Amino acid sequence: MTASHTLAQTTRASITNLLTLSGLLIAFLGGTTLADEPLRPWVENPWYWSYHAEPVLLLGGSDDDNLFQWPEDQLHAQLDRLAAAGGNVIRNTMSDRIDRDFEVFPFKQLENGKYDLNEWNEEYWNRFDRMLTATAERNIFVQIEIWDRFDYTDNRDSDRWQVHPYNPANNVNYTYDESGFAKRYPDHPGANKQPFFFTTPKQRNNQTVLRIQKRFVNQLLKHSLPFDHVLYCIDNETNGEEEWSRYWATHIKQRAATEGKKIYVTEMWDDWNLDAERHKRTFDHPELYDFVDISQNNHNKGQKHWDNFLHVREYLATQPRPINTTKTYGADGNTFGHKDQDAIERFWRHLLAGAASMRFHRPDAGLGLNDKAVACIRAARKLESLVPLWSIEPMNHLLTNRHENEAYAAANNGSACAVYLPRGGEVELDLSKAKGPMSLQWINIETGEFGAKTQLASGNSTTLKSPSKQNWVAAIVAR
Repeated sequence: MTASHTLAQTTRASITNLLTLSGLLIAFLGGTTLADEPLRPWVENPWYWSYHAEPVLLLGGSDDDNLFQWPEDQLHAQLDRLAAAGGNVIRNTMSDRIDRDFEVFPFKQLENGKYDLNEWNEEYWNRFDRMLTATAERNIFVQIEIWDRFDYTDNRDSDRWQVHPYNPANNVNYTYDESGFAKRYPDHPGANKQPFFFTTPKQRNNQTVLRIQKRFVNQLLKHSLPFDHVLYCIDNETNGEEEWSRYWATHIKQRAATEGKKIYVTEMWDDWNLDAERHKRTFDHPELYDFVDISQNNHNKGQKHWDNFLHVREYLATQPRPINTTKTYGADGNTFGHKDQDAIERFWRHLLAGAASMRFHRPDAGLGLNDKAVACIRAARKLESLVPLWSIEPMNHLLTNRHENEAYAAANNGSACAVYLPRGGEVELDLSKAKGPMSLQWINIETGEFGAKTQLASGNSTTLKSPSKQNWVAAIVAR
């Protein structure tokens, strides 16, 4: 044994002892040890999340956006299917659209049929607790969206505003004149004609409605803050005023701080173009928005989809933060005209480009948690077992003889590489920086199973030819 080796062992032992003593001291003082750390940006690589101080890649899919409203047996079955596939994240809007006969509003309904916005419907909050507890038990993380502009509109033949408790016709708390609300909102919510989203002090300062909104948000936090597996997003795909988002992001962070909690918050903007000025409201303010959600990039396809994401990584490079994509669009026959294959490609491009969280959107705009989504998640976990995604970076320049959208690569300093080939393909991969012999493991994304494994000859490059016309990923690691 060399002297340097002995010194290294002694140093590691000293550090281990120091960390152990520190942990005991923290525990004695009633603090939080590393093993108790909540979901948060990973200190070692802040592009990704960590949980209990260990890096964690968030992968998911679900058949609805507000699973907490589901009956208990259906909720548990959905979460069990997700966990069995290796999935560990869901989206949970606090939505109450009554799109299904079992959904309920958060407010108490009186005998006359109207709602009292100062009283709670305990069933709504019990369901919320049930979802938070069930996900925590299964190590499934939850990204909550507090507001959704589609809940307060009559657009898309929904008449949601006509039955909503915030509509003055349906509550005993205020009139149309007092609230500033109208009887109908038939325009698409993107028109921003709903005063519900203009109540904050630096907007229209509508204290009549804002008081009720704050009470709802505080009640939400009362239930969610005891849990350590929750992220917060202010809105679903908004193009509203900046002050609305800033007000609520500030409010929930301050409210959490009074409980001794630190929470992580973002906003989801509607612009498909990630270079749009509106996205800079979150990109430029890491002091308020701890991560970004670029779900609307999933309206884009192919090389543009990849390049858009990399633009965001480059823009955030001086202060990296997790980039989440909680809505991966694409399903045969949906209204957007996107296919199943589009969803699979978007999921895998974002995975190799460096996204921290990816979830398949609910049907019919996404795959939800169908067999194809399950296979994708299983395949991604197999890749992660060979090539931890937080150890590589997007490197398409390693590929030559590549047609547009034929292949995508991510690698590190010569010891590992992952290449995704949608629907077949053949490219040259530069291995000149490989530190030694490499092995190639194919993974079939459409079955979620391992394929052939081969040894790669030493050299500056190798030809990668997809085993079939299906979606495949190649994991290339040092032998």
